[in-house]
Amino acid sequence: MANLYYQIVDVTDFGPYVTKLVLAMPREVAAAELKPEHFSVYVDIRKKNGDQVMLPKSFIQRDEFVPSMGYRPVTAVYPSDIRGEKAEGASRYVALEMPYGPIWKCSSSLAADFKNINGHESYTVNLYRVTLTGPVGEGEKALNGLVFDTPAGVYNPRKDRFLTGVSAHPDLPIRFGYYVPRRLDGKKALIVFLHGAGEGGQDLPIAWTGNKVTCFTEPEVQDIFGGAFVLVPQCDTMWLDDGSGVYGDSGKSMYTEALKAAIDEFVDRFQAVIDTDRIYIGGDSNGGFMTMRMLMSYPDFFAAAFPICEAMIDKQVTDEDIRHLKEIPIWFTHAKNDPVVVPDRYVVPTYERMMAAGAKECHFTFWDRILDLHGLFKNEKGEPWEYMGHFAWIPMFNNDCRVDYDGSPVMVDGKEVGIMEWLAAMRRR
Repeated sequence: MANLYYQIVDVTDFGPYVTKLVLAMPREVAAAELKPEHFSVYVDIRKKNGDQVMLPKSFIQRDEFVPSMGYRPVTAVYPSDIRGEKAEGASRYVALEMPYGPIWKCSSSLAADFKNINGHESYTVNLYRVTLTGPVGEGEKALNGLVFDTPAGVYNPRKDRFLTGVSAHPDLPIRFGYYVPRRLDGKKALIVFLHGAGEGGQDLPIAWTGNKVTCFTEPEVQDIFGGAFVLVPQCDTMWLDDGSGVYGDSGKSMYTEALKAAIDEFVDRFQAVIDTDRIYIGGDSNGGFMTMRMLMSYPDFFAAAFPICEAMIDKQVTDEDIRHLKEIPIWFTHAKNDPVVVPDRYVVPTYERMMAAGAKECHFTFWDRILDLHGLFKNEKGEPWEYMGHFAWIPMFNNDCRVDYDGSPVMVDGKEVGIMEWLAAMRRR
């Protein structure tokens, strides 16, 4: 008879990870019967077509690839419910906690086609084999030598907060995920988030879980906005695609009109409960480019914007664009050591031109480097994990952006605020 297991996935600052396995035991098991060292966990990570996932050594080092398979240590084991929550007494389910994050290469639940510069991320098929190497219990009730190798389901609660849909555009329909706020006491804000290049493609939930876009659905952030809708569109290629199918510096996108139509359609669908004076737009990298493109094409539509490591090259931003952009509340986020979207070619000159033109509500948090500020991930020395400089969306999602280009705090109504509080306070002028 097959022994079943379930995977528990959490969406973190660095994407989705398998943080726990839940084993379906043949009898109820008490906590005193369980020892972490009695469980051996091996995983073989596959693409949805069954091919082996081959991962590069790092985001930058893409020349050497290794199969994504190996053993994962177990740090804790306890009776639980089917979703991995600790049970008060004995249970037929047992949860295994495992370390996860960027130094644990077999812990992620997504992968990308890293050999293709236009490669998109997608969820993987993680095939686990858990072997009981020591007894659970004693005497006649002892369980020995069990193997759990039959997947029974994946629980990814943050991913599942979003519903899905597709726009009605006749030529270029846009797929999207959306979150409906739990509080519907009056009209609510709408946050439109535009994914980066890797989160495009066909695996729709990647658009809001490849990075921690789910932060906008957390209770503390929802409370800041008084409840907010979240709309996350996904494009087939990349927002920077001007129709050529490749990256370029034309400053144009084949998706501009279709994306605006999708937003309009969504707003019209929820017109009774969306405040059209509080529609915010932001995105990271490729999505930061598209944020700027939408502001330049529709300068009177959005209440405020939050471009992150934005990839709209400054030479394509005209003086006429600057005259419109300076009237829109914008908070830029970038890192000085970004090797992918070099700030001196993109955000820095655009920001300086806007300020010189008289922008009143324009802010720019310019990080020296991107560190884990919350104790989630550490390196081999136990120090805070340093992300590649391109990953400036991480402090934005954590509401860590609080200072301006000159190092001064950003203020709203005489109070120091983070980017979330600032965004929630903006209204269309």
